[in-house]
Amino acid sequence: MFGARLDHPAAMSMNGFDTINADDRFTGTPFAVTRDTIREFAEGSLDFNPLHLDDSYMEGQFGKTRFKGVIMHGMSNFGLLSRMMTDWLGPRGGEQRRMEPRWLAPVYPGDTLTPGGRVKQKNVTGKSRWMLFEVEMRNQKNELIASGEAMAEFRSLT
Repeated sequence: MFGARLDHPAAMSMNGFDTINADDRFTGTPFAVTRDTIREFAEGSLDFNPLHLDDSYMEGQFGKTRFKGVIMHGMSNFGLLSRMMTDWLGPRGGEQRRMEPRWLAPVYPGDTLTPGGRVKQKNVTGKSRWMLFEVEMRNQKNELIASGEAMAEFRSLT
């Protein structure tokens, strides 16, 4: 029902797909993680797990894991990666079709996250045009927080 804006100049000229090359790289908007942004996500998602909100809980038995305090929800990472993809694809006539990230490290209040992507492969089939991407999330120390793959479709106008 909803898709790429086919009236967008990139989609109308069909140059969006044609001007993108394998190994092209792009980054999303940096995001500063705070206790407020973690709480806002908890309220929006109804995920009030104390792992994300309660320092005293993290000092108890559960807190004896590798986490040094409350951590951001993993799905917040997913949302930031997804926003990067849609912001980059939309003006080029593409639509995100899937994303499969893996969480590799916790995110704490005070971290700043920057999503990034790289075009891994382009394919043209009988019915459409596709791209496969590598996606990643890094913190302010350039530590890899999440990585995975995403796929996008660039529909033909015919």
